[in-house]
Amino acid sequence: MGNSFGTLLRISSWGESHGGGIGVVIDGCPPKLELDESDIQPYLDRRRPGQSKLTTPRDEADMVEILSGTFEGKTLGTPIALLVRNKDARPQAYEEMKTKFRPSHADFTYQTKYGIRNHEGGGRSSARETIARVAAGAIAQKILTFDDVQISTYVERIHNISCPEINSVPTLSEIEASPTRCPHPETAAKMEARILEARKDGDSVGGSIICRVNRLPVGWGAPVFDRLEADLAKAMMSLPATKGFEIGSGFDGTYLKGSEHNDLFEIRNDAVRTKSNRSGGVQGGISNGEELYFRVAFKPTATVLQNQRTVDENGNETELMGRGRHDPCVLPRAVPIVEAMTALVLVDHRMRHHAQCLSLSSNE
Repeated sequence: MGNSFGTLLRISSWGESHGGGIGVVIDGCPPKLELDESDIQPYLDRRRPGQSKLTTPRDEADMVEILSGTFEGKTLGTPIALLVRNKDARPQAYEEMKTKFRPSHADFTYQTKYGIRNHEGGGRSSARETIARVAAGAIAQKILTFDDVQISTYVERIHNISCPEINSVPTLSEIEASPTRCPHPETAAKMEARILEARKDGDSVGGSIICRVNRLPVGWGAPVFDRLEADLAKAMMSLPATKGFEIGSGFDGTYLKGSEHNDLFEIRNDAVRTKSNRSGGVQGGISNGEELYFRVAFKPTATVLQNQRTVDENGNETELMGRGRHDPCVLPRAVPIVEAMTALVLVDHRMRHHAQCLSLSSNE
């Protein structure tokens, strides 16, 4: 019912913002993969709240526990269950939201669809559920190391402040050098000031994230419904606050003629390559060996500390002042989430490619 993702590598998540915790079950992970909490925790640390002055002050350590699926430090090939317990929930901050719908939140739609909702922190609709994605994505990223696939994800724009194009692939240390997770120092400083300005005004800002995948083999993906870019789009648009996805040239490519847009083939270092990469590393739904790159747009955080018009459960027009602890900009903490979902999609397609196309190979 919308809580599972993937085909051969499949995850199912559970939990609410102010419940006992957030968990995920990963099914389909190959056996004998070395795995313990230390492989997962660094990714959760990059996502956790309270990590800088740009994020929500909610104080959660987000320590992961492996409950099943491993033995003596290796995966068993059986379902892996992970749990992160909630420690710093403050349900009293949401008492007024029990009957009033927060603008641009899921309160109204959840209440109308189910006839019941958890108003404390948004319940299941809270972005806290992304803990499960990041924890599962950490395992996927470890699997990708066997193919030397490299994922680099960073903030490209906040509000109307854009990072100039970066030709070289930023390193993790360059991305993590700023709490904005923008690897361009001058732009990062401006972004940080803009986020703090929004927080001071009780407001919020959005922006976009770019994800770049390199050393991706040719052949991952599938035609028609399971195109690699289609699964990536679903993965990204399933994230809270996302409003757009584009791969390769994206919408800008529509301004070009076909003769201008085509990626011409050439032989480079004894391999088939393309002179340009407007396709974004995918052609016909299948990776072509070039850099896979895409952008994800995130709206401004819906909760603002201002009085706004709304209605209550009884249909009365009223006002609501935003409360609770929220990020004035979700993008810095969304970077590891985008990265995690990318890894999950890629590993799922890796396994599907091996199952269909390499299962009869003599050297497999």
